Amino acid sequence: MNDQIPIAKPMLGEPEIAATRRVIESGWVTQGPEVAAFEAEFAAYVGAKYACAVSNCTTALHLALLGVGCASGHDVITVSHSFIATANAILYCGANPIFIDIEANGFNMDVSAIEAAITRDTHAILCVHQMGMPCDINAIIEVAERHGLPVIEDAACAFGSEFKHEGRWQRIGSPRGAVACFSFHPRKVATTGDGGMLITNDPELDRRFRLWRQHGMSVSDTVRHGSRQVVHESYSEIGFNYRMTDIQAALGREQVRRMPDMIPARRRIARLYSERLGAIKGIGLPVEPAYARSNWQSYCIRLPLGCEQREVMQKLLDRGISTRRGIMNAHLEKPYLDPDQSIASSLVRSEKAQAECIMLPIFAQMTDAEFERVVLEVTNVLESVEAAVVA
Repeated sequence: MNDQIPIAKPMLGEPEIAATRRVIESGWVTQGPEVAAFEAEFAAYVGAKYACAVSNCTTALHLALLGVGCASGHDVITVSHSFIATANAILYCGANPIFIDIEANGFNMDVSAIEAAITRDTHAILCVHQMGMPCDINAIIEVAERHGLPVIEDAACAFGSEFKHEGRWQRIGSPRGAVACFSFHPRKVATTGDGGMLITNDPELDRRFRLWRQHGMSVSDTVRHGSRQVVHESYSEIGFNYRMTDIQAALGREQVRRMPDMIPARRRIARLYSERLGAIKGIGLPVEPAYARSNWQSYCIRLPLGCEQREVMQKLLDRGISTRRGIMNAHLEKPYLDPDQSIASSLVRSEKAQAECIMLPIFAQMTDAEFERVVLEVTNVLESVEAAVVA
């Protein structure tokens, strides 16, 4: 179908084209001055001291975990209900992901389950701001501080989201934990094609991230290139090739400038979805807690009882409406399968969310006509499926 409504659509245009042209014409396309400018502008937007750009959010999570000392034999408390990169980054360090369930009325970490999961091997807590909805980061920090544990925020989807701290709204990335990690994948609110960012207020962590992202090189390309004397770099420790290019960073700078338009547009669409879909019998709509303001990176609904997820998604696809299933669970994938099912038995909410939820199209430039069409088709499909179940 030519008029398919996508699940997401990056907002890219002439400013981004001009920015990439500027970089290409400059002759410096790898990590350089544009990356440095993007880092400064991103840090200012979220309200943090330091921002370190990397190749994607998975590499950001890996460096964040290494930065707080995660290593072989350590446990990291996290959720299975997240893109598999969250758990994979823990394994990259040789550590073990310890999965806890999600909250009853949302898709984020159940704070009440953290304390029971802490053991003498626990080294960190990795929480997720799922689909852009801030988790209860203040409560998570309280638990972590009682046990002397660092907190890393997987904020892959949460650029532009806000949380309330001490009565004041702050943006996710104004670090409550040790590090917050962001993604610029095309399905996110802002994109650089791909890319990631590490946010921290700790100068030592920022220094390590900058060292590790470029092979552990003691002197950066920009410093060496600008030096009036010959400089030979050294490599005192193992690093990685986790750099962002200046082409990506130039895109990112323009995307930051678009945020004042993109976030309100997405919030408007989410509000209208909740108003219009709330009349459907048995549907579950996303809940925004009092402490949170989502960027609405995704709008996720829980299907009425008796509706089969794949059937609903296929019927919508046949009508030109793209959807995605509920957020995956790492513990159900082959690398994390639990033979005795002891993990799965404690993750009932996570499994139900994957099986019973779908995400609807949402993007800042969504037209009223596209919105009305999605609402109409979702309503028609759910009513038809419900009628078939009753019959």
